[in-house]
Amino acid sequence: MDDDPKHSCGIVAMALSSDAVPDLRRALRVIQHRGQESAGIAVFNGKINSLRDMGLVHEVMRGPEYEALHGNLGIGHVRYSTSGASCVQNCQPIIVTTIAGDVALGHNGDLVNSAKLRAKLQKEGWAFLTTSDSEIIIRILANELKQTKDPVKAIRSTLRNLEGSFSLVIMIGDRVYGARDSLGFHPLCVGTLRNGYCIASESAVFDVLQGEFIRDIMPGEIVEITKDEFTSHKVAGPPHRAHCMFEWVYFARPDSIIEGREVYDVRKKLGQVLAREQPAVADVVIPVPDSGRANALGYAQESGITYEEGLMKNRYVERTFIMPEQSQREESVGLKLNPILSTVKGKRVVVVDDSIVRGTTLRKIVQMLRRAGAKEVHVRIGCPPIIAPCYYGIDMRTREQFAATGRTFEQIAEMLTADSVGYTSLEGLEEALGMPDEDICLACLTSEYPTCVPGEKMRFQKTLI
Repeated sequence: MDDDPKHSCGIVAMALSSDAVPDLRRALRVIQHRGQESAGIAVFNGKINSLRDMGLVHEVMRGPEYEALHGNLGIGHVRYSTSGASCVQNCQPIIVTTIAGDVALGHNGDLVNSAKLRAKLQKEGWAFLTTSDSEIIIRILANELKQTKDPVKAIRSTLRNLEGSFSLVIMIGDRVYGARDSLGFHPLCVGTLRNGYCIASESAVFDVLQGEFIRDIMPGEIVEITKDEFTSHKVAGPPHRAHCMFEWVYFARPDSIIEGREVYDVRKKLGQVLAREQPAVADVVIPVPDSGRANALGYAQESGITYEEGLMKNRYVERTFIMPEQSQREESVGLKLNPILSTVKGKRVVVVDDSIVRGTTLRKIVQMLRRAGAKEVHVRIGCPPIIAPCYYGIDMRTREQFAATGRTFEQIAEMLTADSVGYTSLEGLEEALGMPDEDICLACLTSEYPTCVPGEKMRFQKTLI
């Protein structure tokens, strides 16, 4: 849907006792939802070889080039562009040659100081081949590897230059690492497979590949994996965290576990809280598929209103968010969804979704339900109103694009042509997540940011930066 917030990337790394290429491909398909513009893998077999291109994993990982790739060590990446253009030059993993040998890197997140770092490095004579901030990271790492033979020390020094969100997988010659920023914006975890160790954006990778999830990589931690073990190296950081609440609200697979919390369970609790905070007199609760299902189920359970499937989704329509024209995206909504008449005709309907960004798709859904004969349409949203940009890896960059900017709930309902609209509160979100609010990034909901962003208010300071 064109309303859905878009994530930047998904990453994976493996060190196995057998060829890692087939499992890297499978792992990337498990986290395909995190990025659908491009895909790539890099493997070590005496040197680093790679295959990267625009398209979905199954479209890129096939043919003679794919069949020729072999190696027991490797990293992989799926991308949605938030920093840098959507083009083949920006596909990852990025690879450079250094004094320590070939280095490959995959990055999930956004650097808030990328422009400053790029300008500094260009002034020093560095040339860049891409417009991605991920290249900045690997160029700094290459420079650090000139100063030390210790890869962990080089990675640690590189991380000190970076501001913003970054979960990384790195291959330096025949050594494989994962690293996470000290605030822990986006998830990264480590586990075992049948014949080695793996690092991935989400724990569902280990389930699907018949492995075992061990734990989250901690904020500010560097982890090295081999086929036999993983080794932890800590980097000092602030006492608070900034876990992106959107990982639980929307991005991550429902069957993943992040920071000890199952995503599906959090979403269902959000729906239960929403029903208590924003009740509606109605005959049926329906989800916006697929994102609103757990929220809607929780809402129905708490409210006692019958849960039904009210919208049929066509899974074989083009991905609307990468269509170039707004008119194309809006036309595609009708191709993607169709009401189930027996569920909605003559009924007072509560339609539940996880979040609203622009509201254009949800407006069309409301109108679709009315044309199908719904007597009333009440919109309920599991996430609090989005009012501010994200600078940490979500494609929400301007305040003007948000449905909630400068509008009351009544005005939002009018815009959506709904009878009413209701959101989960900030307090309700924190209750469902079950973690202290100082450990959650709520910047897009509060306009207060966990790092220094020029022109924005920093959460743990009182002054504007």
